[in-house]
Amino acid sequence: MELPTSDPAAIMEWVKASAGKGSTGYAHATCGIYPQKRIVRRHTLDLKKIKEPAYFNEVYTQQFRIEADKYTVRALNHENGSDFDMAKASQKEVLFAGLPSDDIITAQDKLLEQGIYPERLELGTVASLGGMVNYLKFKQTKTPLLLLEIGEEVTQSFILSADGVDISRPIPSGVSAMIPVVQKELGLKDEESAKKLFYSNTFDFTSMGGSLVKKLLKELQSSIGFYEVQTGQSIGNVLCTQLPASLGWLGNTMAGALGVTPLKMDMLPWLESLNIKLAEGVAPNPPDERWAGLFALIASYNPTDGVQPVLLEKK
Repeated sequence: MELPTSDPAAIMEWVKASAGKGSTGYAHATCGIYPQKRIVRRHTLDLKKIKEPAYFNEVYTQQFRIEADKYTVRALNHENGSDFDMAKASQKEVLFAGLPSDDIITAQDKLLEQGIYPERLELGTVASLGGMVNYLKFKQTKTPLLLLEIGEEVTQSFILSADGVDISRPIPSGVSAMIPVVQKELGLKDEESAKKLFYSNTFDFTSMGGSLVKKLLKELQSSIGFYEVQTGQSIGNVLCTQLPASLGWLGNTMAGALGVTPLKMDMLPWLESLNIKLAEGVAPNPPDERWAGLFALIASYNPTDGVQPVLLEKK
C-alpha cells in the first residue's frame, strides 16, 4: 500500500486494519526513514590518526560540517555495509551513516502516533544503497550506476558499482530550486501556484525539463567528471528514488541531460533471488523502480542465515 505522508489519517486508518499487530495493538514494522539532515558519506580516513579518541568527531565537524554531539553516526565498510572495525582498521575507505539524534526520537514518536511500532528503524538511504549494490552484483553489471535521492532542498548523489559505494556527495539543490523556474517559464503569479501545478501531474513539464534540472545537472557533471577521470569508467545508468509518481518524469529528464539511460530494473528475478515473493496484484508487473528502496528494506543478503521467504499479501 502506498499512502502520502501528507495524509496521516489515511495512514492510521490503514494501519488499524492491517495484520501483524503485537499485544499492544501496534503494527510491528521495519521502518526506513529519510530525514532531511541525514549523512551518508564515503570518506578516506587518515590511518595514522584513527586511534585518536577525537578523530572521528574531527571528521564530522570539519568534513561534514555537523555538530558531532547532536548526531548519531555509524562507520560502515563501503563495500558491504558491515560495521567498520577500528581495532583492525587496515583500509582507509569508510562509509559514514548518521542523522541528528533528535530526528530519531521525532521519527519514532510520529510512527507511534500512527499506530506503528518500529522494531527496527533504518536510514532508508543505506538500505537502498545495499539493495542496489546487490542488484548490480545479481545482474553482473560492469558499468557504474548513478543513484539520486532528489529531496526538497538537497539531492543525495551516489555512484555505485557491484563492489560497493564508490562516491557520495550531497548537492544543495532539489525540487524547491525548480519551482521558481516553473513560475517564470509559465508566467504564474506566485511560487505557491507553481508548486501546486508542479506536483499535480496535470501538466507535462518534459519540454522545460532541461531548464528545471540545470543547476543540479551542473553540480552532478563535476562529480561524474571527477569519477570518470579517476576510474576510467563511464556511468551506465541513472536511478532516481524518493520522487512521487507525479514527478517520475524527472528521472528520464536527468538521464537524458546526462546522456545515459534510466535504469530499468529486472525486478522480479532479483526479488526471487532474495527469497521475496509478491502476492498477485500487490504491485504492477513488473514493479515500479520507485519500490526498490522498500524491497531493499525487506531483503536479507545472507541466503544461508535461515531467513524464511517473505510473502507480501494483498490486503
